[in-house]
Amino acid sequence: MEGSAGLKNGNMEFTLAAVSELSSSSASSSSSSSSTPVIARFSADRGVAELRFHQDSEYIDGFSVDLGTSQLFKLGPVQSLCVSESSDASKEKSYSRGVTIQFRNEKESRDFHSAFEQWQKEDVIQGTHLPNGAIFASKSKFDNKIEPSSAKMYFHYYGQLLHQQNMLQDYVRTGTYYAAVIENRADFTGRVVVDVGAGSGILSLFAAQAGAKHVFAVEASEMAEYARKLISGNPTLGQRITVIKGKVEEVELPEKADILISEPMGTLLVNERMLESYVIARDRFLAPNGKMFPSIGRIHMAPFSDEYLFVEIANKALFWQQQNYYGVDLTPLYGSAFQGYFSQPVVDAFDPRLLVSPPICHVIGFNEIKEEDLYEIDIPLKFIASVGTRVHGLACWFDVLFNGSTVQRWLTTAPGAPTTHWYQIRCVLSQPIYVMAGQEITGRLHMIAHNAQSYTIYLTLSAKMWGPGAEQGGILQTSSCKLDLKEPYYRMSQPLPYTLAQDQQPQQLLQAQDMPIHTEDLEEPELLQQPAENSGAQLQ
Repeated sequence: MEGSAGLKNGNMEFTLAAVSELSSSSASSSSSSSSTPVIARFSADRGVAELRFHQDSEYIDGFSVDLGTSQLFKLGPVQSLCVSESSDASKEKSYSRGVTIQFRNEKESRDFHSAFEQWQKEDVIQGTHLPNGAIFASKSKFDNKIEPSSAKMYFHYYGQLLHQQNMLQDYVRTGTYYAAVIENRADFTGRVVVDVGAGSGILSLFAAQAGAKHVFAVEASEMAEYARKLISGNPTLGQRITVIKGKVEEVELPEKADILISEPMGTLLVNERMLESYVIARDRFLAPNGKMFPSIGRIHMAPFSDEYLFVEIANKALFWQQQNYYGVDLTPLYGSAFQGYFSQPVVDAFDPRLLVSPPICHVIGFNEIKEEDLYEIDIPLKFIASVGTRVHGLACWFDVLFNGSTVQRWLTTAPGAPTTHWYQIRCVLSQPIYVMAGQEITGRLHMIAHNAQSYTIYLTLSAKMWGPGAEQGGILQTSSCKLDLKEPYYRMSQPLPYTLAQDQQPQQLLQAQDMPIHTEDLEEPELLQQPAENSGAQLQ
């Protein structure tokens, strides 16, 4: 920071090109001139971290910022905007005061932003900021529920361009988002948009292409810097986009959003727990009657039969059946190893003809659901077997709806549809169950969130007694398993050409994309049974 900043009596000073104040009364006052530099001074006066501006050694009246209630936004390479919370405790939180800061070069801009963040952290850690008499929490909601090591790995992963490229090259994903935005220009034109977890900034650029008035791209990982670079390289669009580095649970925005756009879906829709951040952003930033892109998610489930997969997983544990491995008997660990392999959900693309019954689905409405409702998801299961076979587990996939005013578009990860980077997921039972055609299969899919940004899955499938005497009740077979969604087996092969059994009929899955959604489809969000009268079942 040599030449631009220095320490003086425990304070930190920066030399600026200019500053000007913005006020809600539309009055604007300048405090700088080309011949007289402005000094920005960080200090801790009476235990409160402040930023003050001086010119000719004189404090500029009205130009002070409480770092505990302020946010700093980049408007350009050498220009930033600092917005500060209103001090009127009787009013809802607002950010009506702002100071525009002009730097002499990009390096000084970067140094100033780093100092601003550091002084803000010092203020929070010391507990010096006391809004309404309460100590400002040093941990956000995200930090309280996610273990630091998981968060560090998560943000490191998404901070790398190679992983962003992997998602961008998923043309089903990226193309569907592009179509959903561009085909619904009426929703975006002249509107304020918040991109939650912006990554490379591609969705922000799509929103700007669709005519958004301004887009706030919120990204917590180091990818925020790449997003700034990409957006500045597209100046026609970039002039309406502001990248904000931080978590949506922590950052403040100068205004409410008309639209939230995000790609918060993980494996099985809920993995990585970003849906919770999407819902938090809705509660914090979305204006009343605002839109969410996407607005609905559905988890689809069906029992499957796949002898090849079952044998493949079971055979992995055969290593532990060796009784003379360099003179050591490994068999005491065989049982644990066997169960360990079956505790991994399988991520791959499979042939939809492996499904034993028509699928059902569980609906999550992003506009209505509470964050806490995502901590534990309990789904009752009920299927009617289409064929007589061994059931090896439960197959799952998801789709999401972009409910635009002009076009309603679905993004689906269904088997048989074009493959995405999410693939599908299968929970494999270590003890398969036998079913006959027409037999009822019941069970439960219970998912509990944990602090490694994923879920523990408890699956139970049961086959009811069949034939004479079945009315007297009883369960013939039950099989259960416990899986960790955080630790899947990435098989990710393309579907194999399995041979159908003589009595087996192909189950053609619901092709959700480009289908309108009807009100009655969402009246029972716990469980939706999809019709199975014919192979091209449509949602009515």
